[in-house]
Amino acid sequence: MNGRYNFKEAEAKWQRVWEERGSFVARDESQRPKYYVLEMFPYPSGRIHMGHVRNYTLGDVVARYKRARGFAVLHPMGWDAFGLPAENAAIQSGKHPREWTYKNIAEMRDQLKPMGLSFDWSREIATCDPDYYKHEQKMFLEFLARGLAYRRNAMVNWDPVENTVLANEQVIDGKGWRSGAPVERRELSQWFLRITDYAEELLEGLRELERWPDKVRIMQERWIGRSEGMRVSFDIEGRGTGDPLPAITVFTTRPDTLFGASFLAIAPNHPVAQELAARDPKAAAFIAEIGRSGTSEAAIETAEKVGYRTGLEVRHPLDESWTLPVYIANFVLMEYGSGALFGCPAHDQRDLDFARKYALPVTVVVQPKDQPPLDVADTAYTEDGILVNSRFLDGLDVAAAKKTVAEKLGALGKGEVTVSYRLRDWGVSRQRYWGCPIPIIHCRSCGPVPVPDDQLPVVLPEDVSFDKPGNPLDRHPTWKHVACPRCQGPAQRKTDTFDTFVESSWYFLRFCSPQAKDMFDRKAVAHWMPVDQYIGGVEHAVLHLLYSRFFTRALRDCGHLSVSEPFAGLFTQGMVCHETYRDPADGQWLFPSEVERDAQGRLVRRGGGASVEIGRSEKMSKSRKNVVDPALIIDTYGADAARLFTISDSPPERDFDWTEAGIEGAWRFLNRLWRMVFESPLPLDAPPPGPLSEKALALHRQAHQTVAAVTDNLEKFRFNSAIARIRELINAIGELTDPGDAWAYAESLRLAVQLIGPVMPHLAEELWTRLGNGSLLVEQPWPEADPALLVEDKVTVAVQVNGKLRATLDLPRDAAREVAEAAALAEPAVTRALEGRAVRKVVVVPNRIVNVVG
Repeated sequence: MNGRYNFKEAEAKWQRVWEERGSFVARDESQRPKYYVLEMFPYPSGRIHMGHVRNYTLGDVVARYKRARGFAVLHPMGWDAFGLPAENAAIQSGKHPREWTYKNIAEMRDQLKPMGLSFDWSREIATCDPDYYKHEQKMFLEFLARGLAYRRNAMVNWDPVENTVLANEQVIDGKGWRSGAPVERRELSQWFLRITDYAEELLEGLRELERWPDKVRIMQERWIGRSEGMRVSFDIEGRGTGDPLPAITVFTTRPDTLFGASFLAIAPNHPVAQELAARDPKAAAFIAEIGRSGTSEAAIETAEKVGYRTGLEVRHPLDESWTLPVYIANFVLMEYGSGALFGCPAHDQRDLDFARKYALPVTVVVQPKDQPPLDVADTAYTEDGILVNSRFLDGLDVAAAKKTVAEKLGALGKGEVTVSYRLRDWGVSRQRYWGCPIPIIHCRSCGPVPVPDDQLPVVLPEDVSFDKPGNPLDRHPTWKHVACPRCQGPAQRKTDTFDTFVESSWYFLRFCSPQAKDMFDRKAVAHWMPVDQYIGGVEHAVLHLLYSRFFTRALRDCGHLSVSEPFAGLFTQGMVCHETYRDPADGQWLFPSEVERDAQGRLVRRGGGASVEIGRSEKMSKSRKNVVDPALIIDTYGADAARLFTISDSPPERDFDWTEAGIEGAWRFLNRLWRMVFESPLPLDAPPPGPLSEKALALHRQAHQTVAAVTDNLEKFRFNSAIARIRELINAIGELTDPGDAWAYAESLRLAVQLIGPVMPHLAEELWTRLGNGSLLVEQPWPEADPALLVEDKVTVAVQVNGKLRATLDLPRDAAREVAEAAALAEPAVTRALEGRAVRKVVVVPNRIVNVVG
């Protein structure tokens, strides 16, 4: 590497100065407008990766820019520290999860600090700290008192490897999102939060989130899944109104297709199915087999549709003499709708597949208007049309048929119009140790009893063993055995802990006042919330972001908050990618550090010379080994070069390819800028001359235009465009060599250094000092562009001869008509086009066109 810039010395120096000056400590002040910028906090795995570098650089650029624009900025950092990886590490290494976690936190903090991130480290939190999760336990008990938390038996997603329950969102393609093991269905007593109480509000609130990506809002809208339809009752044949289960209710969005029904299907854990299983061994065996299959919607959709005919029949709600067979089916979930559906095979593909398998009738009841009778073979007709074979509905379109049948069912007392949501209540119980204990005590006499406030927090015991599968809290000899707070009789603590998404659903509130004795200081939260700019991966669009929106509303309704939305602005950054490399001899993946170019420019094994197979660029991952160690990059090129490259190569919302050539290019640019100041060919302290030369004036103008453009780009998250404009300015500055232009050279450099400051803060501070400034750049206001210099003093004018373009002219803006005409007539191309003809007239459109008529 060339250049004399000692980045190791400079970066360490300025980080020390910022820390000593408390440059990034957020203060609750009213003199300046507030700005809360937050990146999604990391899980302390022990090593930062290039995704962290990009994510936190983006947030840091925003924080530094907003601080320069006069905002009081809150930019905190913490750790999402509970979770199964710590338990898995305890099993593998013998280290206690607490020891493993805090060791990783210390290591990652030491890796992040050399990046020069403007975090307010005084607000650092870790969610595994009892001082944090005691407030979470208090929140849960408040939710319980308000009816927002409750317990019930439920079919759950059970991960047989991690021995814990997973939320629906944590099941990917029928497998646990961490273990990859096929997920099973089990019935357990679980604690739930009533997120469904807020379904409509959560849906409506999306409309107000104008600074969220459309794709995230759409994902949440689909997950909430509002459907307008009907609840329709099918009486069970042979049962009267006095029977405990006289009817089966279904939710449907297509009541117009009722006359096409050929069967009823119920979920394996539907009360009717459970009743049958108690006396029918074959039904019980079928339900048990389904329990060993995948539970996600994707797994159910792709699995073969199978059912068990129960022997029950239900009467059609519109015709008492018409009965339909009842099946227990693997594609019906109790958690969606009512746990039952009627099958209309001609107009639903899943129902058609099922009907063909079990030889059930297929009756067309909707067909295209003015078309021959529809014949459904292997593909269901799901488009709009006209009702047929539907008695009093025949001839109506679908919308009119829905209205008519709704009125009919309502009059018969067999149905009602309602709204259903795909969203289910949030099951928060997890069967693991390293999490926040659920503050409930189970007493045989009193039932579940909340832990009294004066006994919070319920702290995890340290003396646990991971030598057996399952939750070590269940095996602890003393921790779970306590006296009932109500009757003082023998009782047991709940050994489940909270889903870790509970911790991340309110951490942004704690950052507002991390030392508060209560969950947060209400005045501080009122000042800082909502988060003005939240930054993180789109993979959290449904889980974390939806839960956080719910939590904020629940705390609002408990009287703790006045805001409803936690994140006013959201930015989802792209992934960091890298080429993949394999050894063709054994097919093993290779780290980029194991590869080098030989004298012919070919990629070969480092030190061995064997050829390497180059694969496509993919998201950096340990499995593909296409990872680059940020610590090595920072040690080799410095933090500023790494920061510059991660945001300059592509728009931040897109995936970004890490290349060796790219980081070397960033290093060269950094050194060039350093030399322009420290080895300046012109004096940096020259006074402004009288009139500027043409070159100096052009540079002066370009510098102020760059200020305006970069400001606009930063406001709009066009960071790569901002860098491009700064590079153009640096190139223009380098073209000035005349000593008479020294003032313009230095003034433009000063503006360039200020503009690059949020991206390369260490180098910028170094250059700022060299340019003769006595104060820190981080304390300076953002530069303002001179409006007079934003207007171009020249315009390009089209020159036409008899209406055809023949030339262009650069003229002074608002040039006199005579000037424009003379310049046009002097153009050789105009003379050639006239071919000796006399000029009859010249039409001048100011600043646009000169048309010569000959």
